[in-house]
Amino acid sequence: MYTQETGGVVIKVEPAFLEAESDPQSGRFVWSYTVVIENTGGGPVQLMEREWRITDAANRTEVVRGEGVVGEQPVIRPGDAFRYTSGAPLRTPSGFMRGAYIFRSEDGRRFSADIPAFALDCPFAATTRH
Repeated sequence: MYTQETGGVVIKVEPAFLEAESDPQSGRFVWSYTVVIENTGGGPVQLMEREWRITDAANRTEVVRGEGVVGEQPVIRPGDAFRYTSGAPLRTPSGFMRGAYIFRSEDGRRFSADIPAFALDCPFAATTRH
């Protein structure tokens, strides 16, 4: 599991290779990733936006931006956590992801929390780069 803390928000990510969704012969490798966002601060925070940078082994990077996650902009109270699972396809058997979430605090202040960089490595590839 990969973990990063920023300003009272702890973000944990656990990727998993999805063999059944992947087709190596056609250059399709798919991973799921489960994210847990914990609020260790003193007040509630709302997840407003996300930005992901998904880079494959050929150094191709896709940037994905949008509101919230999985159709939600959750409010996370102190001591609580929000968990979701999503997925990412690559054209190579390895790569990595990193990013940031934009939160809004109770007083309306916006702040960014880093998502830790994490490896996407196919367990069946002869060699991996991450």
